[in-house]
Amino acid sequence: MSLRYSILASGSTGNALYVESDEHSFLVDAGFSGKQMESLFGQIDRDISKLSGIFVTHEHSDHIKGVGVLARKYKLPVYANEKTWRAMDGLVGEIPTEQKFVFNMETVKSFGAVEIESFGVSHDAAEPMFYVFHHSDKKLVLITDTGYVSDRMKGIITNADAYIFESNHDVQMLRMGRYPWNIKRRILSDVGHVSNEDAAVAMSEVIGDKTRRVYLAHLSLDNNMKDLARMSVSQTLQGRGLIVGEQFELYDTDPKTPTTLTAV
Repeated sequence: MSLRYSILASGSTGNALYVESDEHSFLVDAGFSGKQMESLFGQIDRDISKLSGIFVTHEHSDHIKGVGVLARKYKLPVYANEKTWRAMDGLVGEIPTEQKFVFNMETVKSFGAVEIESFGVSHDAAEPMFYVFHHSDKKLVLITDTGYVSDRMKGIITNADAYIFESNHDVQMLRMGRYPWNIKRRILSDVGHVSNEDAAVAMSEVIGDKTRRVYLAHLSLDNNMKDLARMSVSQTLQGRGLIVGEQFELYDTDPKTPTTLTAV
């Protein structure tokens, strides 16, 4: 038995993660239209109707655009904390009461051999939270959309087998770019997004003996590039004694194309 995953898409235009065990399958966020989500599932040869549930991280549109459509069309359970449910009201359309489930922050839900642990992050949403998937002795962490990574977060996510980790922007590109200053200030704040360098510093403090894969996620379309993110993160990690390609590998994610379905 194993835990498998595909980052269906990740970036400032939309986000979705697929995770499966031999018995259950899960979708974290659906930041695209229903038709786009169906196309992404088709690319990994998986069936949306078989999902055990959709797990929502927070109410921003690049994470919930397709949640309501998929829930209604395929009669899927949706999990989110109470504040996120309230914030999504009016954004995802009507979801039948029997399909709406509360998943409180810093709790664990079990689905057969899979345990899903929620934890809070620092982002300008109602009550943003992300997830750790546990299966046997394996651990998969999703952490994006946070302005910084606190010691509490690090304690929860430490020594995972695989990380899907925010590496949102290059600070210089952001400062010199076309965004108005109020947007730049929001991104750079403690409730915005982590930069390439800050992501790498946080990674260096949680990567452990088990860690084999780190994916750079939620890259800004305007303020980052895959090659730049990978170079910045690799150099910062090297400066802190962690060499990419030895203990673990660094991988890209894409705003339109799923990663290969991979076992943790």
